[in-house]
Amino acid sequence: MDRPEAPTVANPWQALRRFTRARIALGRAGTSLPTAPHLEFQLAHARARDAVHHPLAIEPLRMALAQRGREVIVLRSAAGDRLVYLQRPDRGRRLDPESRSSLEERAGRSKEGFDAAFVVADGLSAFAIEANALPFVDAMLAKLDLERWRIAPVVIVEQGRVAVGDEVGEILGAGMVAILIGERPGLSSPDSMGIYLTYNPRIGTTDAQRNCISNIRREGMSCELAAHKLNYLMTEARRRRLTGVGLKDESEAPGAIAAGRNFLIEG
Repeated sequence: MDRPEAPTVANPWQALRRFTRARIALGRAGTSLPTAPHLEFQLAHARARDAVHHPLAIEPLRMALAQRGREVIVLRSAAGDRLVYLQRPDRGRRLDPESRSSLEERAGRSKEGFDAAFVVADGLSAFAIEANALPFVDAMLAKLDLERWRIAPVVIVEQGRVAVGDEVGEILGAGMVAILIGERPGLSSPDSMGIYLTYNPRIGTTDAQRNCISNIRREGMSCELAAHKLNYLMTEARRRRLTGVGLKDESEAPGAIAAGRNFLIEG
């Protein structure tokens, strides 16, 4: 008696691939990856390495911001070059003496402080800044200008890490600082930008006192949505005088907030 043939069942993982850039359903050749996925992995790894070592094109960024009517200050961290930056994270968190002196001189010419300061740093992916910083700044500052925020000169820091924004904000006398920085590249996202917001920035501020918006890129969070979220966080930070673990992003649930409900736990 002939057995009925087993029905052919499509590999369910293949259908899931359209929802993610993660490496799933790659197949196999014996005990190894097929040639194509193996080469794709090597290419992604090379792009991630390039993102880490690619120098930020500062002058085009400075000129583009200046054309938008923004005063721009270009500074350097205490990490003298990329090798030092990667080996000594602490030096990327502080300005070098010349840059600090230059910023102090500029701050001394301001009669009053600023509501907020924006810092742009290459971080671990200058590609992320080159692709996303200007579109985000355009979307963000359009909102703040309408709301009459006093915005400090935009500061670009070469070889900078997140905490360098604290020193910049403190020197400028800014009520809060938002630093746009290239995130550590993944194997599918070498151009992802993050934003860290800190109220009352001071040297020595901990990460628990910051709010983070991450994965800003073409395939991730749009610059418009990121600007919407940061605008909400900045408004709440100014009202409540804090950022960090005490401030949650509830920008997507205005109705629930107005009604005094916690949309995170209510169905």
